[in-house]
Amino acid sequence: MVFTSVINFVRARGPDEFWRKRRIFKLAAHYIGRRRNCYSIAIRNVNRALVYATKGRELKKQDMRELWTQRVNAGCEQHGMQFAEFQHGLYSNDILLNRKVLADLAIWEPRTFEALAKISQQVPGDGSGEK
Repeated sequence: MVFTSVINFVRARGPDEFWRKRRIFKLAAHYIGRRRNCYSIAIRNVNRALVYATKGRELKKQDMRELWTQRVNAGCEQHGMQFAEFQHGLYSNDILLNRKVLADLAIWEPRTFEALAKISQQVPGDGSGEK
């Protein structure tokens, strides 16, 4: 393509603009009205939606972590323990389970969780003769 002046060169944006706009319009396809059809409005709304989606992923992780902690706390209270001492007892007995697994055990496998609670109350090295 030959341009006779710099102004014509600047105004010819080429195919990259088409694909850039197409990406935004695909993300705005489920919007209603000008939010869907007008590029300048669509790009604002798509950017805002992407920010919300990013924050939402982090909030979801926080919510799940709080839920798991509550469930493990409830399981510990049933066996007369505090969560901190339960966690310390498991760690000292070399049982490395994360909150998600402990929460699932507390809800769906109460006898297994009870066994873990008993193990966490024991001091490692009792009766074995080793240090």
